[in-house]
Amino acid sequence: MVAPDRENEVSLHDRPPEGAVLILGLGINGAAVARDLIINGVPVVIADRSDIASGATSRSSRLIHGGLRYLEYGEFSLVRESLRERDRLLKLAPQFVHPLPLFIPGNSQLGGLVSAVRRFVGFGDEAPRGRGRWLVDIGLTLYDVFSSGLLPGHAIYSPGDAGTPQVSRRFEWVARYYDAQMPFPERFTVALLHDAEQAARRGGVPLYVLPYHAVRRSGTRFTVVPTDAEPVGRSARQPGVAAAFDEAAAFRPGCVINATGAAGDRTLQELGLPHEPLFAGTKGSHIVTANTVLRDALRPGGVYAESRDGRMVFVLPFGKLVLIGTTDVPYQGDPSEAIAEESEIDYLLRLVNDVQDEVRLSRKDVLLHYAGVRPLPKTDAAHPGAVTRRHWFEESRLEGVPLLTLIGGKLTTCRSFAEQVTDRVLELLGRGRTESTENRPIPGSAQYPLPELLEDAQREVAEKLNWSLRQVRAVWPLTGTLCRRLGSD
Repeated sequence: MVAPDRENEVSLHDRPPEGAVLILGLGINGAAVARDLIINGVPVVIADRSDIASGATSRSSRLIHGGLRYLEYGEFSLVRESLRERDRLLKLAPQFVHPLPLFIPGNSQLGGLVSAVRRFVGFGDEAPRGRGRWLVDIGLTLYDVFSSGLLPGHAIYSPGDAGTPQVSRRFEWVARYYDAQMPFPERFTVALLHDAEQAARRGGVPLYVLPYHAVRRSGTRFTVVPTDAEPVGRSARQPGVAAAFDEAAAFRPGCVINATGAAGDRTLQELGLPHEPLFAGTKGSHIVTANTVLRDALRPGGVYAESRDGRMVFVLPFGKLVLIGTTDVPYQGDPSEAIAEESEIDYLLRLVNDVQDEVRLSRKDVLLHYAGVRPLPKTDAAHPGAVTRRHWFEESRLEGVPLLTLIGGKLTTCRSFAEQVTDRVLELLGRGRTESTENRPIPGSAQYPLPELLEDAQREVAEKLNWSLRQVRAVWPLTGTLCRRLGSD
């Protein structure tokens, strides 16, 4: 729990100020909203049943991208927004986000054009497949047009050309374009909260950050209480049950924000709000391998390949490892219990083996696997890939208390989504925006060195802290230039 101008942790029975905004969910969207509200002077209580960024934020493909695939469904405004936010993150958070060349291999020229036209004019939403060179070239040209020009434009090569990954000999061409990668979205989420904490202390704005806490409601009064999922050392409670409602610590929030992702319907149910289902999440599974042949085959970039069912799957560098994903399977269970099924793991292994001639991955090559549930809206789309990836919020009332439920959203657009939500909250509270996050740097980006000077900067930190260069290189991606402030202990 964090509060400005206090050296010690606030008592669990301290009452947050009346009218503070209550945010449920400590994932990327909840943290981004908390940051935006705090810098605009609004007190915030943000809570989560589990740890910071422990849900879909930590179970993603770890890409910052414009959504090339969204063009197939005519979501041009979403692509523009995503590319704008991608480029903004490259500038404001270089410690967490870096450019990544991606390569699309193909073996046809005209494939997919007819079905693409049908989808574009609204005569079908069947899953695309067999994307040919012309269709990919058109899509990447649009991608370049929508981009700011910060990253290089696309190009098409022959397999085996210098700088391209090794792919199967069956491919006739390889298209290269650029997006970006965020290897550690968990640390990025912490950095957003760090920025919020700094702003709270400077402005004297109360901020309570409460992982391992649940919310209880009695009428218009809310209390935030520890759950049984607390870190080791706290008293245990009955599984899945939080402490009883504590009137002494209760407050009436000015607004409640449901940022619990694919668990949003369950959250609304627990708050006692009757509603039609808003979410129909899909599970995205990933595998990680330490196969050195595959890692060497990728070279500096990643592969964005079409599977036999038409879905596009990423094969990405992940440090010295390789991250492969993702699936798109309808999921109705508890998002926190989602796992990668063996059928999904086999699917991803087959995809890699189909794309790479020199690599024959098997189950024993899988170092780890994970799955996350996308907070997608409930729709009548013909297949999961056709469900919109736009973000918005649904507004309702809890006995007069405004409630905003966030739907959709991804790493790339967390800032712009938070801006949209914050603008509405400020309107509900009768307040105006005093500061924007558009050009606000993420902590750890101050005085960030140019790429060619990065190693020199890391050597300086190593000398200052009496660390090895290897230690600095390990910590740097987690903290950026804040690494310079760390003690020698």
